[in-house]
Amino acid sequence: MQKFELMATCASGIEALVGKELRELGYKVKVENGRVRFEGTIEDILRTNLWLRTADRVKIVVSEFEAKTFDDLFEQTKQVNWDKLLPIDASFPVEGRSRNSQLHSVPDAQAIVKKAIVNQLSETYHRRTRLPETGALFPIEVAINKDQVQLTLDTTGDSLSKRGYRVGKGGAPMKENMAAALVMLTSWKSDMPFIDPVCGSGTIAIEAALIGQNIAPGFNRSFICENWDWVPANVSEQLRDEADAKADYDAKLDITGFDIDQNMVDISKRNALEAGLADVVSFKQLAVKDFKTDKMNGVIVANPPYGQRLSDQQSVRKLYREMGQTYKPLPTWSKYILTSDLEFEKFYGSRATKRRKLYNGALRTDLFQYWGKPIWHHDGKRETK
Repeated sequence: MQKFELMATCASGIEALVGKELRELGYKVKVENGRVRFEGTIEDILRTNLWLRTADRVKIVVSEFEAKTFDDLFEQTKQVNWDKLLPIDASFPVEGRSRNSQLHSVPDAQAIVKKAIVNQLSETYHRRTRLPETGALFPIEVAINKDQVQLTLDTTGDSLSKRGYRVGKGGAPMKENMAAALVMLTSWKSDMPFIDPVCGSGTIAIEAALIGQNIAPGFNRSFICENWDWVPANVSEQLRDEADAKADYDAKLDITGFDIDQNMVDISKRNALEAGLADVVSFKQLAVKDFKTDKMNGVIVANPPYGQRLSDQQSVRKLYREMGQTYKPLPTWSKYILTSDLEFEKFYGSRATKRRKLYNGALRTDLFQYWGKPIWHHDGKRETK
């Protein structure tokens, strides 16, 4: 099987998580800013699309070169054997971006790359008239950074964050892959209680359940490369069967999402049902200040409102105070709270054990981490009751 240069793209700040996921899947990786490089066959492309929880998409790196003129860009793009990837009827839109480069006009760069590909395909396929572009979609991107050009082919289609279970959402929903990243940045293991006290549409709790039962996040969706004529259908079926066999659907998990708004609780329940996890995750209406528990050694993950608008800031900071007061009697629990309010600790009432900078979409946020002091049984197991 042909080997490709591949890269998994991701949000800034979670590259190390994507690298860890890929290493656990058995790949040698090179972690870079906003992406992780690795090598693999079409089988690996399908496997990583199916299993990566924190990445945005998996791309084939088709070519990389330096170009300071549009002639350079045209000639070097044309040298690529595009016919090995694109059939004669391929539909291949070209997206572009450019930073700190002489070729700063993105529309021109896109048009020139498109023209060069058309030329190469027309010559190879002995085509005099226009290419039909009526077939499968092959999204191409030209990214230019400091005069270095990277031509990539997207194998994913809709971002990997779109798992297919979110039938309802609230005002500012967190992307599924970001929610998975938050869970993976905690100390949570599947035998521990897990709480999201401001669950919104339930994404964080549902992602925790997918992790807890080892369910492939891409199991209920398709990928754009599955429509390509050189991708064997049986490989995709085989990988999905393998994923199904690896899932532990019987794993008993203690995962709860709370929200003050009953409407959001109803949406969360619908989403969990769509994900096939209605019996695994429970959602209840409850205000943060009313939360109490006798359980021990649990994990709380919260993505509360950030109070970006001044009119909201007062009520949001009141919520942060309530969190600090409510969680104080829970020394064995670890709490992870994501917010863009850099004064969070002042209102919460204590300094975080650790802070981690993350980007939630384009917004700079910090994950404030308060590590619990777990109580252990004499047999080496964690106490949870």
